[in-house]
Amino acid sequence: MVVLGAILLVLDQITKNWAEANLEELVPQPFLGEFLQLTLLYNSGAAWGMGSGITPVVTCLQMLIVVGVLVFAVTTVRSPWYALALGMILGGALGNIHDRLLRPPAPFRGEVVDFLELPNWPVFNIADMGVVGGAILVVLLSVIGLHTDPSAAEAEKPAAAETEAPEERKA
Repeated sequence: MVVLGAILLVLDQITKNWAEANLEELVPQPFLGEFLQLTLLYNSGAAWGMGSGITPVVTCLQMLIVVGVLVFAVTTVRSPWYALALGMILGGALGNIHDRLLRPPAPFRGEVVDFLELPNWPVFNIADMGVVGGAILVVLLSVIGLHTDPSAAEAEKPAAAETEAPEERKA
């Protein structure tokens, strides 16, 4: 999980640095025709620019989420699928936190570099893809009933079978 998060963080920062060095702000460049364009912009808010006036609060909330993900992963998660999802969320969150802490205009007020643009969708970055993809994977895993700790789920099955009434077992 931590390795995946670190890889995603590095990939995110490399692509953001490339975008800043090679793209002109707010000038779309076709990448895959009209489907995917590269448009450099700076986002001082959270998702879709919301909360741009409270960037320090957004930054602190993101840091709390990272701590929560780490605590949850260490104390609860034993499933490789959940570890994958949390690694994606961790790497993406750290990529955007890095921008907020170290990019202009100031620490805790830094603007996130966004540069990927799909039709009728806000401009985003690799970190955003990690956070959203990881969150979707967590929801999907929950919906299909995959436990965060498969060995704990197996241990619960015999205990549940023993508490059933005999007539329920026959049915």
